[in-house]
Amino acid sequence: MAVTVDGDAGWMARAVALAEGGRGAASPNPMVGAVLVLDGRVVGEGFHRAAGEPHAEVAALAAAGPLAAGATCYVTLEPCAHHGRTPPCVDALLQAGVARVVAALTDPDRRVDGAGLARLRAAGVTVTVGVGAEAAAEQNAAYLTHRRLGRPRVTLKAAASLDGKVAAPDGSSQWITGPAARADAHRLRAEADAVAVGAGTARADDPRLTARPPRPTGARPTGARPTGARPTGAPPWGSPDPSRFTGAPPWGSPDPSRFTGAPPWGSPDPSGLRGSPDPSGHVGRQPLRVLVDAAGRVGPHCHLFDAAAPTMVATTAAAPATAVDAWKRAGAEVLVCPEAPWGDGGRGVDLAELAAALGRLGVLELLVEGGPRLHASFWAAGLADRLVWYLAPLVIGGDGAPGLLRGGGAPTLAAARALRIASVERLGADLRVVAYPVSPGPVPPGHPPGVPRTPPAPGVPRTPPDEAAAGHPAPAPTSPPQEGS
Repeated sequence: MAVTVDGDAGWMARAVALAEGGRGAASPNPMVGAVLVLDGRVVGEGFHRAAGEPHAEVAALAAAGPLAAGATCYVTLEPCAHHGRTPPCVDALLQAGVARVVAALTDPDRRVDGAGLARLRAAGVTVTVGVGAEAAAEQNAAYLTHRRLGRPRVTLKAAASLDGKVAAPDGSSQWITGPAARADAHRLRAEADAVAVGAGTARADDPRLTARPPRPTGARPTGARPTGARPTGAPPWGSPDPSRFTGAPPWGSPDPSRFTGAPPWGSPDPSGLRGSPDPSGHVGRQPLRVLVDAAGRVGPHCHLFDAAAPTMVATTAAAPATAVDAWKRAGAEVLVCPEAPWGDGGRGVDLAELAAALGRLGVLELLVEGGPRLHASFWAAGLADRLVWYLAPLVIGGDGAPGLLRGGGAPTLAAARALRIASVERLGADLRVVAYPVSPGPVPPGHPPGVPRTPPAPGVPRTPPDEAAAGHPAPAPTSPPQEGS
């Protein structure tokens, strides 16, 4: 290869860029890139394309062949030292005779967590950690959040007028933003493992919640399923073995009735995930659609229950049995959660329990699309890790127009939660603002930016999705909700 870069930082930047090739496909594994350098020249490079396929280090070693001996491996995440879907990367690096390993981050997965680097050092390999850590941590923020907290990274996505209104007083909201912003929102969906919506928004807008990014001019859709075909294959979050989802629920609850119905991902034919009946021609996986409906307000005849993507309904014991049965007959999975207070003073689905259940399924990235009540409730529960807000050059005004976050909000300015603005980008006539909540207290040494510092909730194990152990009891339901979303 003719590519040359001076210094560790430059080579690591190339590895981070390579890792982007796995975005939207590597989950539930992290995005990882690797570059092998010998005498100042690249002799091999690669990235992790998808769960079950070779890891980045192995791909780079295969490209380098015998030139890997004596080379330096720049990798964005600590090499694994355990047998999972593939053999340990540490073994491959040692067998190839790599002399030095530069890792951007240690891997918080409890099966790794420094063990890979320790084995390399014990074998005489020179190890450097921390080069390019900020970029690598931002790239894998969803994975790091999942491994540290046992739940997905939660992104609140909304489109609003410049004065923060998500709809007019008459409820009309399509479209507040322009085509470029909407296309970017579809990109977010394509990168997410799951997309959530509340019952109010589902009733008002009848969203599809499928990823429909525009294809390049002249591109033709490939691998598309016939319209109306039920999506099939491994779950969209990447488990290679559908059989492990039979019998006891994979998240460990001893009560199978909490999560009932046919598996949302359909049959074990992986080819079924390589297409979409959508006219956009999107041929990647579709995210799991999550309807948060505590009281059974949404019927099964809306777009959320079509064949374009799998659907889960998160509900409570307050939902009528007729609604639950109708959801199941429509092919949806039903997760019965306890109730909890919501951000507007009412009650609804326990969002912490929902997030934990999704984490046990291997969902790394949860995109919450609304509405304002669901957004406010994730925010009030301390579960919002990132905000992506599209702001249009409109002013709606008025007390009757709903705002971005429903409810009482912060009672004083001092109580308002601070944000770190990560980026402001123009998309056509609109603005895309990305911000992260600022956690109180000092940042622990070595903690990557953009990753929550909250420890796992009680009962939420820091385990990979394929090692979720049985025995986590189902919380008992409380009183019926005042209002369901």
